[in-house]
Amino acid sequence: MQMNIEWKILMNNFKIPKIRFMNFNDKWKYKILGEISSSIEYGLNASAKDFDGIHKYLRITDIDDSSRLFLTDKLSSPDVDFTEEDYDNYKLQINDLLFARTGASVGKTYLYRESDGEVYYAGFLIRARLCDSYDGNFVFQQTLTDKYKQFIEITSQRSGQPGINGKEYGNWKIGMTSYSEQSAIGSFFRTLDDLLTSYKNNLANYQSLKATMLSKMFPKAGQTIPEIRLDGFEGEWKEKTLGSLGSVAMNKRIFKNETSENGGIPFYKIGTFGGTADAFISKEKFKEYKEKYPYPEIGDILISASGSIGRTVVYNGEDAYYQDSNIVWLKHDQQLDNSYLKQYYGIIKWSGIEGTTIKRLYNKNILETKIFLPPSVTEQQAIGTYFSNLDNLINSYQEKISQLETLKKKLLQDMFI
Repeated sequence: MQMNIEWKILMNNFKIPKIRFMNFNDKWKYKILGEISSSIEYGLNASAKDFDGIHKYLRITDIDDSSRLFLTDKLSSPDVDFTEEDYDNYKLQINDLLFARTGASVGKTYLYRESDGEVYYAGFLIRARLCDSYDGNFVFQQTLTDKYKQFIEITSQRSGQPGINGKEYGNWKIGMTSYSEQSAIGSFFRTLDDLLTSYKNNLANYQSLKATMLSKMFPKAGQTIPEIRLDGFEGEWKEKTLGSLGSVAMNKRIFKNETSENGGIPFYKIGTFGGTADAFISKEKFKEYKEKYPYPEIGDILISASGSIGRTVVYNGEDAYYQDSNIVWLKHDQQLDNSYLKQYYGIIKWSGIEGTTIKRLYNKNILETKIFLPPSVTEQQAIGTYFSNLDNLINSYQEKISQLETLKKKLLQDMFI
């Protein structure tokens, strides 16, 4: 993401944030929520009913934990008669900021957006109606800072479940500046949030697409042709066992006294498989064992055979050693393409463990497991490439989301006092 923004990096004190937009020089000051709100009120004490098409009901569970947006996939309406009584006081408007007041979600917030429509808020929420001279998104973003979390932790302490009442929320201390600077900061974070939402939506769409294609691009039980097939390929698929295509391989056993906590070659156990190694073996032992005993080739698909069975990692040629029997791979001939095999592992049904509580894949389970193969390795490669491209898109969005969330977390701490 490109941001054509000039920054001022300032000495930190209690009246000026560390990072500031250019051309803003006023000192900040603290105000409490009660000072900047025309009212702080509790929500509507009514049960929910099926959505009537007009009146949306917002409860704590309707606020997304991450984005703090209104979740609209399961809309409901308040179970009241709108023709007999005026409920406009519970209808949200611009600059309305909601706070969860009790339970595990205490402190959770939501800022009303006009695009959310006609929304009424429920009784376990407290509404602060911010005065027009304050920017709602500027105030809302401060509910995502560490200082706000500390306020919640301290204020919510009760003998029973945690809770904060309206008066206590009214005493929440907020860093405040001129309206023009509030607006600039609020708008900036809204842009970040919208971009994050866009990335997350794209990620969800690609993940959904992959799940759909995995279910349609391989034949179902009793069939020999997939529902969806890449152009240029035809002919019936054949079902074979993994044992007819290869054998199970694993590294030689490493004993605990042969490992150290740092230095040398990373040694992956089942608990660190796919993550960061917390044990190491000497370079000398690694070289000896790599030459004498089975070792994966570049592209081989490593499989977790215990714990969360069936997790996979592609071996890319790095110097590393893997715990025997818990981390294995299929040593196969040219009948199998590894990129195809990796994707098939995502939908495979391992032999002998369906409907059991077994948390281990033995060699027998792996070798007796069945796999569908298209008539040619070329089609395997095409399928593998298709899904690899999808995986690259998914990984790209995951990385973008992670980077943007890290950036936002940093800016939340540095752009407010």
